[in-house]
Amino acid sequence: MSNNIEGKVIVITGASSGLGEAAARHLSSQGATVVLGARRVSRIESLAKELVAGGAKALSVTTDVTKHDQVKRLVDTAVKSYGRVDVIINNAGLMPHSPLDRLKIEDWDRMIDVNLKGVLYGIAAALPYMKAQRGGHIINVSSVAGHKVRPGSAVYAATKTAVRVLSEGLRQEVKPYNIRTTIISPGAVATELPDSVTEPDVREGIRKFYQIAISADSFARTVAFAISQPDDVDINEILFRPTLQEL
Repeated sequence: MSNNIEGKVIVITGASSGLGEAAARHLSSQGATVVLGARRVSRIESLAKELVAGGAKALSVTTDVTKHDQVKRLVDTAVKSYGRVDVIINNAGLMPHSPLDRLKIEDWDRMIDVNLKGVLYGIAAALPYMKAQRGGHIINVSSVAGHKVRPGSAVYAATKTAVRVLSEGLRQEVKPYNIRTTIISPGAVATELPDSVTEPDVREGIRKFYQIAISADSFARTVAFAISQPDDVDINEILFRPTLQEL
């Protein structure tokens, strides 16, 4: 019985660690061809080599998602190498929480550039190919913070809420082209995300909160669930948390 993953060409941003790396490993184990994008060249090259050595199809493309031309090159490379792009997972993100009155404007700009514009650039790169194919799947990563705002998370929550709104608009627009869309909103998952917090006191609080974090494999399984559904089933949104997470 087909898992609807085997043979698919899947592009993943933020693939050098955390959610992206876990998704790459899991999907390749299910027979997908994975094209890995991230800024940390050595990490994605090493991961691609490891997957290929294990019998998978994988390649890496250095990608800064704040640069439209680099995201386009990532997707173009996937199509040039494998003939199509079936899925893009717009996963790259960062989370430098801080109270607004600390005026961490550089952090605000980075979150908008990576968390929101990076998703837009991924859509822009993949959508023309998927329209031409009359099929595909765009998976955008939001967050529990896209559903609930807490003190110190206003800008991060705003970017993740924007991802949800953008994804819902996209869902409605791509129906004529048989393209599926999924928003995945994780809670506390063990990744390097807390390391992006630049304020020491806030970072310490986040690290304490993340003591309940669950494995990034939970995200990988969630992605696989959405992709593996029959083509006439469109899983539009999944929100998941550690069982112990209250907010």
